[in-house]
Amino acid sequence: MISTQAPERCACDALVVGAYAEGAPLEGAAAKVDQALGGLLSSVLAEERFKAKPGHTFVLHTHGKTPAKRIIATGLGPKVEANLERLRVAAGAAARRAADARAKHIVLPAVTLPPHHPDAVTQARVEGVALGLYRFSRYKQQEDGMTVERVELLATDASHQKGVEEGLRRGLLFADATTLARDLVNEPPNQLNPTRLAEIAGETARIAGLRCSVLDVDAMQAQGMGAILSIGGGSAVPPRLIVLEYTPPKAKRTVAIVGKGVTFDSGGINLKKDETMLETMKADMAGGAAVIATMQALPALKSPVRVLGVVAAVENLPSGTSVKPGDIVRAMNGKTIEINNTDAEGRVILADALAYAAQRNPDEIIDLATLTGSAMIAFGYLAAAVMSNNQRLVNRLLDAAERTGERMWQLPLYEEYLEKMRSPVADLQNSGGRYGGAQKGAIFLREFVDSRPWAHIDIAPTAFLETDEGTGPYLPKGGTGYGVRTLLTYLSGS
Repeated sequence: MISTQAPERCACDALVVGAYAEGAPLEGAAAKVDQALGGLLSSVLAEERFKAKPGHTFVLHTHGKTPAKRIIATGLGPKVEANLERLRVAAGAAARRAADARAKHIVLPAVTLPPHHPDAVTQARVEGVALGLYRFSRYKQQEDGMTVERVELLATDASHQKGVEEGLRRGLLFADATTLARDLVNEPPNQLNPTRLAEIAGETARIAGLRCSVLDVDAMQAQGMGAILSIGGGSAVPPRLIVLEYTPPKAKRTVAIVGKGVTFDSGGINLKKDETMLETMKADMAGGAAVIATMQALPALKSPVRVLGVVAAVENLPSGTSVKPGDIVRAMNGKTIEINNTDAEGRVILADALAYAAQRNPDEIIDLATLTGSAMIAFGYLAAAVMSNNQRLVNRLLDAAERTGERMWQLPLYEEYLEKMRSPVADLQNSGGRYGGAQKGAIFLREFVDSRPWAHIDIAPTAFLETDEGTGPYLPKGGTGYGVRTLLTYLSGS
């Protein structure tokens, strides 16, 4: 809901105002509310030594002195550092604080952040609110508590309202897509296997107006996809290759986005030794979830780019039919792979998925995968790694990531890494040792893109958060939906 009402006159359960750090005076809606309260807000914030750090909040009960029952002041950090991500964080923090206070109706006054237009500012704040309120409670008999039911956005005037409306539309679109990815990642593995993931992709495609095809075992055998079939062979549930297509009229460019969809990863014959890690291995399909979620949003986004979405979906389990260390398998493009570690399965299934995507002649290929522990060691939970054979492509992805607040950092792909992935008995081996593991995994994938412009995003650090480290006001524990908003920004051409 959008209105042009003055913030100090809004009747609601909680009115959200921003405050800058380092003793900056209140401004905008905060100053107006403070004036209506006779200076009470500014004096209480000073007395309580509210530092206005990003994501910090303070609640003031008005006791009838304004129509709003509560004022939620949210920190924006130093004004010289103000950006869209700070607004996104502040909105998410305020929404969570409102939910904790059982506020059903909250109001967000207008905010200006030159040189950003009202639509970009509003989009960031809507994303923060919607993603901050996310809960995965599908398997709970009762909700944990009341949540916000109504969010009202204020525009300064009628001319400002159009930008707020567009920002609201895009913010909800981006948040809904991210929520879909989070839901898929959070699903337990007994409910989401490769077959079910393919069914969900088909249902999603039908609703969104996408073309969907699914390659089963026979179809993959006919295509020569020995890599993905080798990894999927250990499970009673067969692998699937999911193909989604978005084709807008007069599209001049085609981008393929490819996702790793390991719905559960035990490590295979090289069984994972850390039992606590096994509990989170349902999240090894986060790259595939990001691809499906991105694809479903493209028709509503009206992206001008033709997009091919490919997801390699398997379970990696130990059994009498599992791939074994020492096996040699042949990928779709003819390259042979010696399997020297069955727990380095993601790159093996992506070999066929990338080769399939390259065969469809896209202008660019982008893959997302929870590929390596090495990336997690390098970045903790705070950033994804990106590696590429094309610097222009990386630069555009980094710019999109910067605008969405999804941190991404480029790592080099030195040719020496490829030498470590050579096998004495096959074209490649699927594991080259611990050191430089993220880069070795990436350069392995490069061998299957047919020299096309390609970028690999290792989302292992950011796809699933197990602890409070790395979480923020709009990032929950569990699935984060990382990559969806970056891809949508990149593919929207904005």
